Amino acid sequence: MILFGPIPSRRLGRSLGINNIPPKTCSYSCIYCQIGLTNNMTISRTPFFTPDEIYNEAEVKINKLERANEKIDYLTFVPDGEPTLDINLGKTIEKLKAFGIRTAVITNSSLIWDPEVKNDLMKADWVSLKIDSVYKNVWRNINRPHGTLDLHKIIEGIVDFSSVYKGTLVTETMLVKGTNDSIESLNKTSELIKNIQPKKAYILVPTRPPAEAYVKAPDESILNAAYQIFDSIIGNTELLVYSEGTYFTFTDSAENELLSILAVHPMSKNAVEEFLSISGSTWNLISNLIEKNVLRVVEYSGNTYFIKKYTNK
Repeated sequence: MILFGPIPSRRLGRSLGINNIPPKTCSYSCIYCQIGLTNNMTISRTPFFTPDEIYNEAEVKINKLERANEKIDYLTFVPDGEPTLDINLGKTIEKLKAFGIRTAVITNSSLIWDPEVKNDLMKADWVSLKIDSVYKNVWRNINRPHGTLDLHKIIEGIVDFSSVYKGTLVTETMLVKGTNDSIESLNKTSELIKNIQPKKAYILVPTRPPAEAYVKAPDESILNAAYQIFDSIIGNTELLVYSEGTYFTFTDSAENELLSILAVHPMSKNAVEEFLSISGSTWNLISNLIEKNVLRVVEYSGNTYFIKKYTNK
């Protein structure tokens, strides 16, 4: 399934996700990634699904949701990897406009120096740019980029894009304890973000199980310092340090729906229980998927999460 949800998004309301990239095809292998380590590291843009394939699946999904009186606020490109690696991204966004629903892209910004990527992102109504650090050594430690990427070019691309983009631009900065949360790093990162004048600057912390077990959220004192620095320099800052909630939508077979969500959005035990209730299913569904080695159960910050398991290449 290419589409999943809609899921409750902290930034976009009811977001119908578009998984336009094969599992873990990315230009980064971030230490905090909720999907796990990247097994196909690339910066080459490639056709994956055709715009027609995505449009046709979206049409079926949206019709089902409309019959169920389910609201969709955004069609969001938030796949298993970096969405701008899809060379058909711009064409797909244009085709989806026929539904009259706003489009969003959540990108790690790594390819924004590419003029074609900028042109594709210009077509979206809402774009989120990742800016975790402006220091090269910190950037490499936290985002673990493809070896040919140049942070200076990425920053230039971010500034150039922000100067011409007419939609809603936001930034997100994921803070990891002891990695990019120093006062010096926070000041420098916020100074760059100020220059691009986003509608909102989001500070995030890992709330789901990360790729690397050592990854932790900063202490509350550091989070408070980060917020104060960002808000004083940028303004329009918001902390996202909580989960989205537990209400997910059921429109198809329970197993297919659940796995399509878990492919990109690990769910807490409470969220899974809520989903099973909505779909009229029992915990046997989860037990069977675990037994088949399809799901992985992990503990993080005192909570139990369920994640779709991928086979490493």
